[in-house]
Amino acid sequence: MFDGLSQRELAIRLGVPQVVVFGVVPTTMDLAHAAAEAGAPAGTLIIAESQDAGRGRGGKRWNSPAGHGLWMTLLERPRSGRGLDVLSLRLGLYAAEVLDPFATGRPVQLKWPNDLQVAGRKLAGILVEARWRDQRVDWVAIGIGLNVTAPDDHALATGLADGTRRIDVLAAVIPALRRAAAAEGPFTDEELARFGERDVSAGRHISQPAQGVVVGVAASGELLVDTAAGRVACHGGSLVFAEEG
Repeated sequence: MFDGLSQRELAIRLGVPQVVVFGVVPTTMDLAHAAAEAGAPAGTLIIAESQDAGRGRGGKRWNSPAGHGLWMTLLERPRSGRGLDVLSLRLGLYAAEVLDPFATGRPVQLKWPNDLQVAGRKLAGILVEARWRDQRVDWVAIGIGLNVTAPDDHALATGLADGTRRIDVLAAVIPALRRAAAAEGPFTDEELARFGERDVSAGRHISQPAQGVVVGVAASGELLVDTAAGRVACHGGSLVFAEEG
């Protein structure tokens, strides 16, 4: 059961083939990979009440206390690898747009490459891991950790508005993630414009992954930074604002 709903009821509510709910697990990402290897269909959703080894980008740990958020991994099987370069950004964009009604009166913003923020505090993180077979993508595991209630032990994190129900957030977020996962190719001009409206970094000085001023993101997903040596496109790394060190 998850917030009073059975796994079957959740699957029907969310429009996915199956939902598997766990209590405490190390990380839903590993469970999703195992399910995919066993033949689980696209749209399979793995949810945990708590994770004791949840992970983010670069092996960073994600705090996942019971009852305070959505700790889950969505399994998808893309038709091709086109779009994987921008998948994390696209997922964040589509999720942010449907999370606005649940936020605390402020828009959900995006921090390259995978953070969702409200008023400068982290609301959610997205991690995408792909597995390939015979030169084609076999599946992608889309992990998301989303604070419904702000954690007490992390001053730089935030949650959604008081009284928000996790099932209502799930019902909004899962279809949005599936739409993003189904899209192919680089960002369209429209998506770039939508991303730019939520980009918390544009126009700000950063120290990593390059020193300079953020211009925005490219259609292919790179972070564009104006440096003393000219404009550079950053393919990886974490974005650190200059005032943060």
